Amino acid sequence: MPSDDRRIAAVVVTFNRLEMLQRLVKVLADVPGLDEVLVVDNASTDGTGEWLAGLPDEYGGRVTGRTLPRNTGGAGGFHDGLAWAVERGADLAWLMDDDGTPEHGCLDRLLAHEGDLDFWGPVVIDRADPERLVFPIRLPGGARVVHAMDDVRRAAVDGLIRGIVIPFNGVLVTRGLVERIGLPRAEFFIWGDDHEYRLRAERAGARIATAVDARVQHPSVGALGTPMAFGRTTYNDTPSDLKHYCMARNNLVNLREYGGTLHALAFVAKTLWFYTFTRRDPGRIRLSLGAWRDALRGDFTGHERFLQ
Repeated sequence: MPSDDRRIAAVVVTFNRLEMLQRLVKVLADVPGLDEVLVVDNASTDGTGEWLAGLPDEYGGRVTGRTLPRNTGGAGGFHDGLAWAVERGADLAWLMDDDGTPEHGCLDRLLAHEGDLDFWGPVVIDRADPERLVFPIRLPGGARVVHAMDDVRRAAVDGLIRGIVIPFNGVLVTRGLVERIGLPRAEFFIWGDDHEYRLRAERAGARIATAVDARVQHPSVGALGTPMAFGRTTYNDTPSDLKHYCMARNNLVNLREYGGTLHALAFVAKTLWFYTFTRRDPGRIRLSLGAWRDALRGDFTGHERFLQ
């Protein structure tokens, strides 16, 4: 589609991070070629809804907010936001959380690959150390995981690392792909919804890539994963019961659907090992067992008890 005829909408999902949201909206409002910014507020309690209801006139009507009646998590927010963008005629949706900030020229660098890709995005760099990745990239064709921009640049071919993307941190998705594969799974609430959407796109034959010269700045999230099994692997342990429950439930769903029974059983064994030997916690084992039971039943309501 000629660039003069297509419409691009940024979709931002936010929850109780008004200051970050305001910074991001200010940046997006000045991005050339971006037609509108759609903000989905997950029933925040920090004044976000009120701010969105009275958006400053300086944005010229290019920023629109919608506050949901209840917190549906990142999964529900991107489900509703992407549907909203398509309803408003977007040919490309630029999806992002409220805590990232695209660098100047990020969208233009992504659009340089328009027409060749269906689902693609930037590298996500540490705001305090721009040569480090916030979310490491596992390079295609092997088990090597890279953490530095130098390694990413060396691995790129024609400016791209194909088959890899980090959703939903500044990624572009085409209307055509959304029409083919649908929307993110709202029932996941958090954790694994972005990965599932990438796997679904991959299964559908989508052209996926990371553009290494396009960058989004993001606060550091620290080390991803605690070493286990004598340092041979890591496990994503979290102090949050909500996050652990959703991770255990949604990971099992994804692994069964896209990896098969053996991959799902390996994840179960890894979790049991971690909370038996690496960081003994019988309570976490019970929580995991409940999450897996709900996954097998197709029950996606269990996380709600942690929201009270």
